[in-house]
Amino acid sequence: MVMETESQFHVLAVDDNRFDRKMIERLLQKSSCQVTTVDSGSKALEFLGLRVDDNDPNALSTSPQIHQEVEINLIITDYCMPGMTGYDLLKKVKESAALRSIPVVIMSSENVPARISRCLEEGAEEFFLKPVKLADLTKLKPHMMKTKLKKESEKPVAIEEEIVVSEKEEASLVIEILPLHQELESEQLEPMLSSNKRKAMEEVISTDRSRPKYNDFTTSV
Repeated sequence: MVMETESQFHVLAVDDNRFDRKMIERLLQKSSCQVTTVDSGSKALEFLGLRVDDNDPNALSTSPQIHQEVEINLIITDYCMPGMTGYDLLKKVKESAALRSIPVVIMSSENVPARISRCLEEGAEEFFLKPVKLADLTKLKPHMMKTKLKKESEKPVAIEEEIVVSEKEEASLVIEILPLHQELESEQLEPMLSSNKRKAMEEVISTDRSRPKYNDFTTSV
């Protein structure tokens, strides 16, 4: 298995022929793609985090070593391979809820219309005849963009939810703080009010004392 890193799109290339595998790898690198190459369909599934059951080839299980921590934007696979064919790999990918959104492209050196139709009906995005040319790979970008845009569109939703939660938390804090402020203010006002009331009463008393009294009548000065 060979990996090249630090590129925009990540492509998983599957081919049992070493020469064809190297050829497609170089073409993808020229198209500014990160490339991982494997020589069989079963290894491709293992890299994607799935493992074929030896007792039941149609059954898939989660691989103990899940490599799908790295995002895969496209799978390009040869059609004719021993064991699991490219068509079988395509079906496994499309049957998996976790993988079916990954675009799959089939390559073949044989121009068989029925084979091409069957792959396209099963969900393949393109069917290239070998030798694959650099011009063919320009058709891949729109398919890879779909997976990129889908991943990016999921991120703002999580951020928006986080903002809503934080706003609710802030609102609850304000509600809790307001009564506390009101309570403190009322505690501070009570001594002031009682002090002012006491001063007013003292002024009334002192005024009454300063006024002269004649025969139980108070005379205004």
